[in-house]
Amino acid sequence: MNASEVLRIVDAIHRDKAIDKEIVFEGIEQAILTALRKYYGEEDELTVQIDRSSGEPTVIHNGENLDPDILGRIAAQTAKQVMIQKIREAERDALFDEFAELKSQLVTGTITRLEYGVATVNIGKSEAILPRSEQIPGESHRVNERIRAVIREVKKAGSRLKIVLSRVHPDFVRRLFEVEIPEIAENVIEVRSLAREAGYRTKVAVSCYDNSIDSVGACVGVRGARIRNIVDELGGERIDIVRWNDSLQVLIPNALQPAEVEDVILCPMLGRVIVLVRDDQLSLAIGKKGQNVRLASKLVGWDIEVMTRDELDGQLERSVMAFSQVPHVTEDLAESLVSQGFFSFDDLSVIEPDHLRELSGLTDEQCDEVIEFADAESLRLEEEEKLAKAAARATREYETQVAVNTQQRDESEEASADTQESEDDTQESAQSESETTAESSAASDSNLEAGEEEASVKEN
Repeated sequence: MNASEVLRIVDAIHRDKAIDKEIVFEGIEQAILTALRKYYGEEDELTVQIDRSSGEPTVIHNGENLDPDILGRIAAQTAKQVMIQKIREAERDALFDEFAELKSQLVTGTITRLEYGVATVNIGKSEAILPRSEQIPGESHRVNERIRAVIREVKKAGSRLKIVLSRVHPDFVRRLFEVEIPEIAENVIEVRSLAREAGYRTKVAVSCYDNSIDSVGACVGVRGARIRNIVDELGGERIDIVRWNDSLQVLIPNALQPAEVEDVILCPMLGRVIVLVRDDQLSLAIGKKGQNVRLASKLVGWDIEVMTRDELDGQLERSVMAFSQVPHVTEDLAESLVSQGFFSFDDLSVIEPDHLRELSGLTDEQCDEVIEFADAESLRLEEEEKLAKAAARATREYETQVAVNTQQRDESEEASADTQESEDDTQESAQSESETTAESSAASDSNLEAGEEEASVKEN
């Protein structure tokens, strides 16, 4: 094995593949060692060391140095295969480190292949996949199309690298904001929170360190030019930009826009917020299929429950009555619990014993009894709800089956009636044809008789 050739190979691989020289040296040593073990066996003691400066290999076999010529004849082919494998692994590791640093970052690539909805994207040094589940609902792609996405996952798969892209992750919208809005890229405006349901709606809360700049207006742009570019990239997805505030009393009404909020009641023990709105604002605050309040909850990090004032009063009354039935819970304690946002036995079952003791002044044993009772009632009510849902589902299925059977019976009766009517028509037609034939025969006979009589008269 030529020492200068080893150095040349190491240097070439280092430059072409951007792989550290030490990794290449270790790969060559491992390749030689693998080849020698195949020749001498696993039991022998073998050590391989390549001088990093001269490239000269040293091999010790059972405490004795091996002749380099023997080494060259033995190791040539096997070492080559092992080296190729090691180099590929080193190249994969280098790419893994590079793309792992780009995780959650925006990349641009070209679709090279589409199979069963999964897009293979060329992103430069490697190929990535964009699964169907990571594509925006309703969008379609084609080969040679340039797309943008964020790197969702990077992992090693054997000797290859698997890179998964995403266009539905919230970071995709965040990176688009950084690209399209210079103030965000320059950290003048900050995206404080973001909640997204891909393909439908996104809420973005922004704040600005410069009071002279309107953070919301800067994101929207002149006549909506900036936000329009982002919306077009997202296929028409609706984007709500709200102003961030450290006070939940201000932030939550902003997050629930365009609905108007009357009052915000915080329940810190449960991480819940009760939002009061007028009757005409209730459906707007909740949104289609609960989307508006769901995104607002994700945006602020609190569970938001939207109610009218009448609904809240009714809930408070029902909760106080229910809690008053719990052992050791007086009406005053029930009202105190409800004022803290505990509306159901499920809520009460997760209260911390220390908090309950502070609110009630009960002993540890009494607190445990209250929590155990609430937990049992919660399970009982949950079971009753499941049974009620099952009964309702069975009723719907029964009604559906009855309707199907009725429809089939009606169709069968209608078909039978049509068949009978067709048979009657056929019989009437046959009878009519028979009568017509008889009349025609009679007329023919009459004409024949008349002809014979006329002939007889002429003869006479």
